[in-house]
Amino acid sequence: MRLDDFDFHLPDELIATRPAKPRSSARLLYAQGDTIRDAIVRDLPEFLRKGDRLILNDTRVIPARLRGTRSRDSAQGRVSAKIEVTLLEPQADGTWSALAKPLRKLGLGEVVEFSADFSAEVASLEGGLRLRFNLGGDDFDAALNAAGAMPLPPYIEAKRPADAQDREDYQTIWAKRQGAVAAPTASLHFDEGLMVALRAHGVEMSFVTLHVGAGTFLPVTVDDVTTHKMHAEWGEVSHKPPMR
Repeated sequence: MRLDDFDFHLPDELIATRPAKPRSSARLLYAQGDTIRDAIVRDLPEFLRKGDRLILNDTRVIPARLRGTRSRDSAQGRVSAKIEVTLLEPQADGTWSALAKPLRKLGLGEVVEFSADFSAEVASLEGGLRLRFNLGGDDFDAALNAAGAMPLPPYIEAKRPADAQDREDYQTIWAKRQGAVAAPTASLHFDEGLMVALRAHGVEMSFVTLHVGAGTFLPVTVDDVTTHKMHAEWGEVSHKPPMR
């Protein structure tokens, strides 16, 4: 199977940069056997049976996109470079794995400042960038929330910058456990009205936590997709009681 087997024409005007309002008014394509039908997401109860169970991912997206400045002394004096960082995953040693743009402008031990009281030191460049922040725990969460932006998919970010509305739009309504750097996007079409309809229809619901990683943003770079390696995701996968 080749990558170009998946090529198709998608006009720019059909690419949504904001969610439908209400969320459950988004379009849904229903396919069963030879039958294909245009529907909307609020029709979902019609396609499920009493006793069916939905497994819902309660991960919460963090504002993982940071913009900062690296400064260093040079023969020409003090010089600075703008650095964009996307956090990926916390490590056991207290650092964060991350992506940086441009990575070539970072050296081991250098500090990137994101605000007056929030910064990170380059702890490692071997096998990927790792950053050690000057804050931890609740202080880190508060500083990240103040300085960070939601890590929108590239096809949206190419059309507009992230803004305050994305902090609500780019979360599921049941988002709870912080850690994802991308939303479980299919779940973004669920709203309270749809949840009420699903419960009334007898659909059961349980939760797991699976933090979506930045691999969802990365392009497939091989021609033969059977050789493509999926980017790892992280988190805990544990059964949660059904939502009543």
